[in-house]
Amino acid sequence: MVLLEFSMSPLGKGESVGKFVSRSLDIVDKSGVAYRLNPMGTVLEGDWDEVFGVVKQCYERMKKDCGRISCSIKVDYRKGAKGRLYGKVASVEKRLGRKLKT
Repeated sequence: MVLLEFSMSPLGKGESVGKFVSRSLDIVDKSGVAYRLNPMGTVLEGDWDEVFGVVKQCYERMKKDCGRISCSIKVDYRKGAKGRLYGKVASVEKRLGRKLKT
């Protein structure tokens, strides 16, 4: 299974790009892929082709009306591991003996 964190935004569209980011989140949410939104990006969990397929859909939508796009992607693969989207945080919280801000 793969955890993929990505952040994609257009360049040259002004200071606020929420309109464009929200369109990507609509694609992510409707994809059926497990995800977790954070203030700086979105983390997806699934197989390689599945998660990169979602990123590609976001890119294809954004390029329709954006001449330049910035995208950062970070990938963590672990054979056989599932449920890491929440499990990794739970593991750290267990070690600390307390809940963290997420």
